[in-house]
Amino acid sequence: MAEPENLTSEIDRLGEQLKVAKSEIAKRIIGQDEVIGLSMAAMLSNGHALLMGLPGLGKTRLVDTLATVMGLRANRVQFTPDLMPADILGSEVLDLGADGKRSFRFIEGPVFCQLLMADEINRASPRTQSALLQAMQEREVSIAGAPRALPAPFLVLATQNPIEQEGTYPLPEAQLDRFLLRIDVAYPDRASERDILIATTGPEDVGLRTIFTDADLIAAQRIVRMMPVGDRICDLILDLVRACRPDQSADSARIAAHLAWGAGPRAAQALMVSVRARALMMGRYAPTIEDIRAMAPSVLIHRMALGFAARAEGHDVSAMLAREIDHHLGGID
Repeated sequence: MAEPENLTSEIDRLGEQLKVAKSEIAKRIIGQDEVIGLSMAAMLSNGHALLMGLPGLGKTRLVDTLATVMGLRANRVQFTPDLMPADILGSEVLDLGADGKRSFRFIEGPVFCQLLMADEINRASPRTQSALLQAMQEREVSIAGAPRALPAPFLVLATQNPIEQEGTYPLPEAQLDRFLLRIDVAYPDRASERDILIATTGPEDVGLRTIFTDADLIAAQRIVRMMPVGDRICDLILDLVRACRPDQSADSARIAAHLAWGAGPRAAQALMVSVRARALMMGRYAPTIEDIRAMAPSVLIHRMALGFAARAEGHDVSAMLAREIDHHLGGID
Protein backbone atom coordinates (compact mmCIF):
# COMPACT_ATOMS: atom_id res chain seq x y z
CA MET A 1 0.00 0.00 0.00
CA ALA A 2 1.28 3.45 -0.93
CA GLU A 3 2.35 5.69 1.91
CA PRO A 4 0.45 9.01 2.23
CA GLU A 5 3.46 11.06 1.11
CA ASN A 6 3.63 9.01 -2.09
CA LEU A 7 -0.10 9.17 -2.78
CA THR A 8 0.08 12.09 -5.20
CA SER A 9 2.80 10.46 -7.27
CA GLU A 10 0.82 7.20 -7.33
CA ILE A 11 -2.29 9.08 -8.47
CA ASP A 12 -0.28 10.77 -11.23
CA ARG A 13 1.16 7.46 -12.40
CA LEU A 14 -2.19 5.69 -12.31
CA GLY A 15 -3.87 8.58 -14.09
CA GLU A 16 -1.48 8.22 -17.03
CA GLN A 17 -1.91 4.45 -17.10
CA LEU A 18 -5.70 4.84 -17.08
CA LYS A 19 -5.55 7.30 -19.98
CA VAL A 20 -3.65 4.72 -22.04
CA ALA A 21 -6.14 2.00 -21.06
CA LYS A 22 -9.14 4.16 -21.96
CA SER A 23 -7.57 5.04 -25.31
CA GLU A 24 -6.99 1.35 -26.00
CA ILE A 25 -10.60 0.48 -25.16
CA ALA A 26 -11.85 3.29 -27.41
CA LYS A 27 -10.21 1.59 -30.40
CA ARG A 28 -12.97 -1.03 -30.31
CA ILE A 29 -15.77 0.82 -28.48
CA ILE A 30 -16.35 3.86 -30.67
CA GLY A 31 -18.40 6.89 -29.62
CA GLN A 32 -19.16 5.64 -26.09
CA ASP A 33 -16.65 7.61 -24.02
CA GLU A 34 -19.03 8.07 -21.09
CA VAL A 35 -19.90 4.38 -21.01
CA ILE A 36 -16.20 3.47 -21.05
CA GLY A 37 -15.45 5.93 -18.26
CA LEU A 38 -18.26 4.68 -16.04
CA SER A 39 -17.27 1.05 -16.62
CA MET A 40 -13.67 1.77 -15.65
CA ALA A 41 -14.85 3.74 -12.60
CA ALA A 42 -16.82 0.69 -11.45
CA MET A 43 -13.76 -1.53 -11.81
CA LEU A 44 -11.55 0.94 -9.94
CA SER A 45 -14.18 1.05 -7.19
CA ASN A 46 -14.16 -2.77 -6.96
CA GLY A 47 -17.85 -2.68 -7.82
CA HIS A 48 -20.20 -4.39 -10.23
CA ALA A 49 -21.91 -2.63 -13.13
CA LEU A 50 -25.21 -3.20 -14.92
CA LEU A 51 -25.09 -2.23 -18.61
CA MET A 52 -28.59 -1.26 -19.70
CA GLY A 53 -29.50 -0.98 -23.35
CA LEU A 54 -31.14 -2.46 -26.40
CA PRO A 55 -29.58 -5.45 -28.18
CA GLY A 56 -26.82 -4.70 -30.67
CA LEU A 57 -25.29 -1.64 -29.01
CA GLY A 58 -21.93 -3.23 -28.17
CA LYS A 59 -22.44 -4.17 -24.52
CA THR A 60 -20.95 -7.65 -24.92
CA ARG A 61 -18.07 -6.27 -26.99
CA LEU A 62 -17.35 -3.71 -24.27
CA VAL A 63 -17.01 -6.35 -21.54
CA ASP A 64 -14.76 -8.50 -23.74
CA THR A 65 -12.59 -5.46 -24.48
CA LEU A 66 -12.35 -4.47 -20.81
CA ALA A 67 -11.21 -7.97 -19.88
CA THR A 68 -8.39 -7.85 -22.44
CA VAL A 69 -7.15 -4.33 -21.68
CA MET A 70 -7.40 -4.71 -17.89
CA GLY A 71 -5.68 -8.12 -17.92
CA LEU A 72 -8.46 -10.07 -16.22
CA ARG A 73 -9.47 -13.71 -16.61
CA ALA A 74 -13.03 -13.53 -17.84
CA ASN A 75 -15.95 -15.92 -18.27
CA ARG A 76 -19.23 -15.31 -20.04
CA VAL A 77 -22.61 -16.74 -19.08
CA GLN A 78 -25.54 -16.35 -21.44
CA PHE A 79 -28.59 -16.07 -19.21
CA THR A 80 -31.62 -17.93 -20.54
CA PRO A 81 -34.95 -18.97 -18.98
CA ASP A 82 -33.74 -22.54 -18.46
CA LEU A 83 -30.42 -21.60 -16.80
CA MET A 84 -30.01 -23.13 -13.33
CA PRO A 85 -27.94 -21.84 -10.35
CA ALA A 86 -25.53 -24.77 -10.66
CA ASP A 87 -24.78 -23.67 -14.23
CA ILE A 88 -23.24 -20.52 -12.73
CA LEU A 89 -21.81 -21.63 -9.39
CA GLY A 90 -20.72 -25.19 -10.17
CA SER A 91 -21.65 -28.48 -8.54
CA GLU A 92 -20.32 -31.60 -6.88
CA VAL A 93 -20.15 -34.82 -8.86
CA LEU A 94 -19.67 -38.36 -7.61
CA ASP A 95 -16.41 -39.89 -8.82
CA LEU A 96 -15.44 -43.55 -8.78
CA GLY A 97 -11.73 -43.97 -8.03
CA ALA A 98 -9.39 -46.64 -9.41
CA ASP A 99 -9.65 -48.43 -6.07
CA GLY A 100 -13.42 -48.55 -6.33
CA LYS A 101 -14.02 -45.88 -3.69
CA ARG A 102 -16.54 -43.16 -4.35
CA SER A 103 -15.93 -39.52 -3.51
CA PHE A 104 -17.40 -36.15 -4.37
CA ARG A 105 -15.45 -33.76 -6.59
CA PHE A 106 -16.35 -30.10 -7.03
CA ILE A 107 -16.45 -28.75 -10.56
CA GLU A 108 -16.14 -24.97 -10.61
CA GLY A 109 -18.75 -23.00 -12.47
CA PRO A 110 -18.03 -19.94 -14.63
CA VAL A 111 -18.40 -17.67 -11.58
CA PHE A 112 -14.85 -18.66 -10.59
CA CYS A 113 -13.11 -15.96 -12.61
CA GLN A 114 -12.02 -12.35 -12.21
CA LEU A 115 -14.52 -10.73 -14.58
CA LEU A 116 -17.88 -12.41 -15.02
CA MET A 117 -20.00 -11.28 -17.90
CA ALA A 118 -23.65 -12.01 -17.14
CA ASP A 119 -25.11 -11.52 -20.60
CA GLU A 120 -28.79 -10.57 -20.72
CA ILE A 121 -29.09 -11.23 -17.00
CA ASN A 122 -32.79 -10.42 -16.90
CA ARG A 123 -33.66 -13.28 -19.27
CA ALA A 124 -33.08 -15.84 -16.50
CA SER A 125 -35.58 -16.68 -13.79
CA PRO A 126 -35.39 -14.84 -10.44
CA ARG A 127 -34.10 -18.05 -8.80
CA THR A 128 -31.08 -18.12 -11.11
CA GLN A 129 -30.49 -14.38 -10.85
CA SER A 130 -30.38 -14.69 -7.06
CA ALA A 131 -27.56 -17.24 -7.35
CA LEU A 132 -25.21 -14.30 -7.86
CA LEU A 133 -26.23 -12.43 -4.70
CA GLN A 134 -23.68 -13.97 -2.35
CA ALA A 135 -20.93 -13.88 -4.97
CA MET A 136 -21.46 -10.17 -5.67
CA GLN A 137 -21.56 -9.12 -2.03
CA GLU A 138 -19.19 -11.48 -0.23
CA ARG A 139 -16.90 -12.58 -3.08
CA GLU A 140 -17.54 -16.21 -2.18
CA VAL A 141 -20.16 -18.86 -2.83
CA SER A 142 -21.48 -21.71 -0.70
CA ILE A 143 -21.68 -25.11 -2.37
CA ALA A 144 -23.02 -28.06 -0.39
CA GLY A 145 -22.63 -25.97 2.78
CA ALA A 146 -18.95 -25.20 2.20
CA PRO A 147 -17.81 -21.61 1.45
CA ARG A 148 -15.54 -21.24 -1.57
CA ALA A 149 -13.66 -17.99 -2.14
CA LEU A 150 -13.71 -16.35 -5.56
CA PRO A 151 -10.56 -15.01 -7.23
CA ALA A 152 -9.48 -11.43 -6.61
CA PRO A 153 -10.47 -9.12 -8.06
CA PHE A 154 -13.98 -10.42 -8.71
CA LEU A 155 -16.22 -8.16 -10.78
CA VAL A 156 -19.57 -8.71 -12.45
CA LEU A 157 -20.47 -6.75 -15.55
CA ALA A 158 -24.02 -7.67 -16.47
CA THR A 159 -25.96 -6.65 -19.55
CA GLN A 160 -29.68 -6.10 -19.41
CA ASN A 161 -32.31 -5.51 -22.02
CA PRO A 162 -35.13 -3.09 -21.26
CA ILE A 163 -37.83 -4.84 -19.27
CA GLU A 164 -40.36 -4.19 -22.03
CA GLN A 165 -38.50 -6.66 -24.27
CA GLU A 166 -40.08 -10.10 -24.59
CA GLY A 167 -38.79 -12.88 -22.34
CA THR A 168 -37.36 -10.70 -19.56
CA TYR A 169 -37.81 -10.77 -15.79
CA PRO A 170 -37.29 -7.84 -13.39
CA LEU A 171 -34.16 -8.14 -11.24
CA PRO A 172 -34.79 -8.48 -7.47
CA GLU A 173 -34.28 -5.23 -5.55
CA ALA A 174 -31.57 -6.85 -3.40
CA GLN A 175 -29.62 -7.75 -6.52
CA LEU A 176 -30.03 -4.32 -8.10
CA ASP A 177 -28.61 -2.76 -4.94
CA ARG A 178 -25.45 -4.84 -5.33
CA PHE A 179 -24.61 -3.18 -8.62
CA LEU A 180 -22.44 -0.16 -7.92
CA LEU A 181 -23.52 1.53 -11.15
CA ARG A 182 -26.21 1.26 -13.76
CA ILE A 183 -24.75 2.36 -17.07
CA ASP A 184 -27.18 3.28 -19.86
CA VAL A 185 -25.89 2.44 -23.34
CA ALA A 186 -27.58 4.58 -25.98
CA TYR A 187 -27.48 4.66 -29.77
CA PRO A 188 -24.30 6.25 -31.21
CA ASP A 189 -24.47 9.51 -33.09
CA ARG A 190 -24.19 9.48 -36.89
CA ALA A 191 -20.48 10.24 -37.05
CA SER A 192 -19.66 7.53 -34.50
CA GLU A 193 -21.87 5.02 -36.28
CA ARG A 194 -20.04 5.73 -39.53
CA ASP A 195 -16.72 5.05 -37.79
CA ILE A 196 -18.17 1.83 -36.37
CA LEU A 197 -19.20 0.69 -39.85
CA ILE A 198 -15.71 1.23 -41.21
CA ALA A 199 -13.90 -0.29 -38.22
CA THR A 200 -16.00 -3.44 -37.84
CA THR A 201 -16.72 -4.54 -41.42
CA GLY A 202 -13.13 -4.92 -42.61
CA PRO A 203 -11.10 -8.14 -42.94
CA GLU A 204 -9.59 -7.90 -39.45
CA ASP A 205 -10.69 -6.71 -36.04
CA VAL A 206 -8.73 -4.11 -34.13
CA GLY A 207 -5.90 -5.60 -32.05
CA LEU A 208 -5.70 -4.67 -28.37
CA ARG A 209 -2.86 -4.37 -25.87
CA THR A 210 -3.09 -5.42 -22.24
CA ILE A 211 -2.38 -2.28 -20.20
CA PHE A 212 -3.18 -3.50 -16.65
CA THR A 213 -2.65 -6.73 -14.77
CA ASP A 214 -4.90 -8.06 -12.04
CA ALA A 215 -2.31 -6.93 -9.49
CA ASP A 216 -2.27 -3.44 -11.05
CA LEU A 217 -6.04 -3.22 -10.73
CA ILE A 218 -6.03 -4.34 -7.09
CA ALA A 219 -3.36 -1.73 -6.33
CA ALA A 220 -5.42 0.94 -8.10
CA GLN A 221 -8.51 -0.02 -6.09
CA ARG A 222 -6.45 0.44 -2.93
CA ILE A 223 -5.29 3.89 -4.04
CA VAL A 224 -8.88 4.92 -4.77
CA ARG A 225 -9.92 4.17 -1.19
CA MET A 226 -6.95 6.12 0.18
CA MET A 227 -7.92 9.33 -1.61
CA PRO A 228 -9.08 12.03 0.82
CA VAL A 229 -12.67 13.27 0.72
CA GLY A 230 -13.48 16.68 2.17
CA ASP A 231 -16.22 17.18 4.75
CA ARG A 232 -18.20 19.30 2.30
CA ILE A 233 -18.20 16.54 -0.33
CA CYS A 234 -19.17 13.97 2.30
CA ASP A 235 -22.08 16.10 3.50
CA LEU A 236 -23.32 16.71 -0.07
CA ILE A 237 -23.28 12.96 -0.74
CA LEU A 238 -25.30 12.32 2.42
CA ASP A 239 -27.76 15.12 1.66
CA LEU A 240 -28.37 13.86 -1.87
CA VAL A 241 -28.75 10.17 -0.97
CA ARG A 242 -31.06 10.89 1.97
CA ALA A 243 -33.16 13.11 -0.28
CA CYS A 244 -33.82 10.05 -2.45
CA ARG A 245 -35.72 8.23 0.31
CA PRO A 246 -39.47 8.53 0.84
CA ASP A 247 -39.26 9.00 4.62
CA GLN A 248 -36.07 11.06 5.05
CA SER A 249 -36.18 13.66 2.32
CA ALA A 250 -36.49 17.30 3.39
CA ASP A 251 -39.42 17.37 0.97
CA SER A 252 -40.71 14.01 2.18
CA ALA A 253 -44.34 14.62 1.27
CA ARG A 254 -43.53 15.12 -2.41
CA ILE A 255 -41.00 12.30 -2.54
CA ALA A 256 -43.21 9.88 -0.60
CA ALA A 257 -46.04 10.54 -3.01
CA HIS A 258 -43.94 9.21 -5.88
CA LEU A 259 -41.33 6.76 -4.56
CA ALA A 260 -42.07 3.25 -3.35
CA TRP A 261 -38.52 2.84 -2.03
CA GLY A 262 -35.30 4.75 -2.31
CA ALA A 263 -31.54 4.69 -1.93
CA GLY A 264 -30.10 3.01 1.18
CA PRO A 265 -26.72 3.34 2.91
CA ARG A 266 -25.08 1.18 0.23
CA ALA A 267 -25.89 3.96 -2.25
CA ALA A 268 -23.97 6.50 -0.17
CA GLN A 269 -21.04 4.09 0.05
CA ALA A 270 -21.15 3.55 -3.72
CA LEU A 271 -21.22 7.28 -4.42
CA MET A 272 -18.38 7.92 -1.97
CA VAL A 273 -16.02 5.46 -3.62
CA SER A 274 -17.07 6.11 -7.23
CA VAL A 275 -16.45 9.87 -7.01
CA ARG A 276 -12.92 9.03 -5.87
CA ALA A 277 -12.48 6.72 -8.84
CA ARG A 278 -13.64 9.41 -11.25
CA ALA A 279 -11.34 11.97 -9.64
CA LEU A 280 -8.43 9.57 -10.13
CA MET A 281 -9.33 9.08 -13.79
CA MET A 282 -9.52 12.85 -14.25
CA GLY A 283 -6.07 13.31 -12.70
CA ARG A 284 -7.28 14.98 -9.50
CA TYR A 285 -6.07 14.21 -5.98
CA ALA A 286 -9.51 14.46 -4.35
CA PRO A 287 -13.12 14.38 -5.61
CA THR A 288 -15.07 17.53 -6.36
CA ILE A 289 -18.73 18.46 -6.70
CA GLU A 290 -18.44 17.84 -10.44
CA ASP A 291 -17.59 14.22 -9.69
CA ILE A 292 -20.78 13.89 -7.62
CA ARG A 293 -22.85 15.36 -10.47
CA ALA A 294 -21.27 12.94 -12.94
CA MET A 295 -21.60 9.78 -10.83
CA ALA A 296 -24.87 10.33 -8.94
CA PRO A 297 -27.27 9.34 -11.77
CA SER A 298 -25.56 5.98 -12.38
CA VAL A 299 -25.26 5.26 -8.65
CA LEU A 300 -28.83 6.15 -7.69
CA ILE A 301 -31.10 5.43 -10.67
CA HIS A 302 -31.46 1.69 -10.03
CA ARG A 303 -31.87 2.17 -6.27
CA MET A 304 -35.13 4.12 -6.59
CA ALA A 305 -38.53 2.83 -7.65
CA LEU A 306 -41.73 4.69 -8.39
CA GLY A 307 -44.93 3.72 -6.64
CA PHE A 308 -47.91 2.38 -8.55
CA ALA A 309 -49.76 5.70 -8.57
CA ALA A 310 -46.69 7.59 -9.82
CA ARG A 311 -46.20 5.11 -12.67
CA ALA A 312 -49.87 5.37 -13.58
CA GLU A 313 -49.57 9.15 -13.71
CA GLY A 314 -46.61 8.89 -16.08
CA HIS A 315 -43.87 10.10 -13.73
CA ASP A 316 -40.28 9.20 -14.56
CA VAL A 317 -37.69 8.26 -11.94
CA SER A 318 -34.86 9.68 -14.09
CA ALA A 319 -36.52 13.08 -14.21
CA MET A 320 -37.19 12.99 -10.47
CA LEU A 321 -33.55 12.13 -9.76
CA ALA A 322 -32.34 14.89 -12.07
CA ARG A 323 -34.45 17.41 -10.14
CA GLU A 324 -33.00 16.24 -6.83
CA ILE A 325 -29.43 16.49 -8.15
CA ASP A 326 -30.10 19.97 -9.51
CA HIS A 327 -31.77 21.00 -6.24
CA HIS A 328 -28.88 19.86 -4.04
CA LEU A 329 -25.91 20.54 -6.35
CA GLY A 330 -27.13 23.14 -8.81
CA GLY A 331 -25.23 26.41 -8.56
CA ILE A 332 -22.59 24.95 -6.21
CA ASP A 333 -19.03 25.17 -7.43
